[in-house]
Amino acid sequence: MTKEQFEREKDYRISKAVAKSILNQNIINNEDFRKINNLLIARYKPMIGSL
Repeated sequence: MTKEQFEREKDYRISKAVAKSILNQNIINNEDFRKINNLLIARYKPMIGSL
């Protein structure tokens, strides 16, 4: 894994964790979380995290 790939993976996982926290606080619902996750995958193109 290159440094760039690692950075994308890290940024994706951090962003997903924030979204998951917001979901757990019932600020967003599961459908919103799914949409956010799809946007994060499109933005960061993680190698491992999207599996």
